[in-house]
Amino acid sequence: MTQETATIAAGCFWCVEAVFDDLVGVESVESGYIGGHVENPNYRQVCDGNTGHAEAIRIVFDNELITFSDVLEIFFHVHDATQLNRQGNDIGTQYRSAIFPHDDVQEAEARAAIERAQAQSDKPIVTTIEPLSKWYPAEDYHQEYFEREGSKNGYCMAIVAPKLRKFRKAYSERLKDGVSANV
Repeated sequence: MTQETATIAAGCFWCVEAVFDDLVGVESVESGYIGGHVENPNYRQVCDGNTGHAEAIRIVFDNELITFSDVLEIFFHVHDATQLNRQGNDIGTQYRSAIFPHDDVQEAEARAAIERAQAQSDKPIVTTIEPLSKWYPAEDYHQEYFEREGSKNGYCMAIVAPKLRKFRKAYSERLKDGVSANV
């Protein structure tokens, strides 16, 4: 097994974390903050939009079972990369679409993935490639949020659950054992 790490931002981290948790080859997914100028930001500060951070996830995966290119394909599938600084009703730079490559190979793959996404879209892709910067894990209550709180939270049921159903249907052959298309 060869571990690799990917850091991506695609709107609310609850939505994206839930998707990547389901994939064969994904060892762990952590929600957090990256790309800003404030040391040790907290959720409220990031939500206010003044720290420069994005809500993001850090994925540790076995690149013999899932590649960085696969991660990026799914990344573009599960969010709208044509919306600048927003995903649905979540608005602000903290919800931007961004890739934070860990090395030159990931950067080249990110550029190629953006080109592929653009070729399939009639609107401009606004996903940025940003330098990898200090990672701040989100507060404990954000980790695995959808798994713990999803069925009790109106936002999750209205926003996360439909994204997760769509993803699970499209990528059913890539899901871990026991993961159902139903949410």
